Amino acid sequence: MADKISILGIAGSLRKGSFNKAILRAAVEMAPPDAQIEIFDIEGIAPFSEDTEQQPSEKLKAFKEKIRAADAILIATPEYNYSMPGVLKNAIDSASRPYGDNAWDGKPAAIMGASIGMLGTARAQYHLRQSMVFLNMHPMNGPEVMVPYAQKKVDDNGRLTDEETRKRIGELVKALVAHARKP
Repeated sequence: MADKISILGIAGSLRKGSFNKAILRAAVEMAPPDAQIEIFDIEGIAPFSEDTEQQPSEKLKAFKEKIRAADAILIATPEYNYSMPGVLKNAIDSASRPYGDNAWDGKPAAIMGASIGMLGTARAQYHLRQSMVFLNMHPMNGPEVMVPYAQKKVDDNGRLTDEETRKRIGELVKALVAHARKP
């Protein structure tokens, strides 16, 4: 492992003005000096089908390469209908296939999420953790970052302005770096 921890950031939203993309950008800003976060946009990953898993698209190949090259994963997920968005689940499933070629295997991970509701993606984060069990990922248990009422904390330019939330995201990234450094 290099002196600088490489973190791959993924937002589970395709929306241009996504609050989860905003908190990922804040994580990049809040990363400690011994970490670097690269954000990968999952837009364009085709719906998963076992019929085509042996011929992955260039986008999926690039995604799997980025996952494998990263020391850790940071996922920012919205919550749709009490769970993670289908587009995020699709990207996760696609990068775990074909069977025996799971790019997520053994990756330390952290989860955060922002929503306009009061629970701030709690249920989506727990569903995402369930998927991580089968994928043999190692998600941190804390600190938890669930950003409620995100519309009040992100400005019109897509910048997270709430200082307490920025602080918590900084703590999460710092903890993820320590988690990734564990033997």
